[in-house]
Amino acid sequence: QVRLVESGGGSVQAGGSLRLSCAASTDTYTYKSLFMAWFRQAPGKEREGLAAMASDGSTTYADSVKGRFAISKDSAKNTLYLQMNSLKPGDTAIYYCAAGRFVADHLAEVEYNYWGQGTQVTVSP
Repeated sequence: QVRLVESGGGSVQAGGSLRLSCAASTDTYTYKSLFMAWFRQAPGKEREGLAAMASDGSTTYADSVKGRFAISKDSAKNTLYLQMNSLKPGDTAIYYCAAGRFVADHLAEVEYNYWGQGTQVTVSP
């Protein structure tokens, strides 16, 4: 079992930056073997995969955030990060951290077994 807790959300003006964190409660060996990802869900929209990191450190990004968002992790702290720059009002959503053991499509919601509770990000014009 893997428990995920996101933090770092908040309100920011367009053009600003935020860094989200996702702390995982599991042993370091398990954490290092997991696929980790960030998703978001805006009101009235489906959950969208944004960025993923495989256990080997390779990354995948959605076109909507490529060049603006960066995923990283600190395995010593069992923590995943999402650095978000050049934020736009369209980035307003609840942001979720997810983890999975066997992931083929890195940005597909169905591939992930464990989810955090989400953190709200609001970007004003």
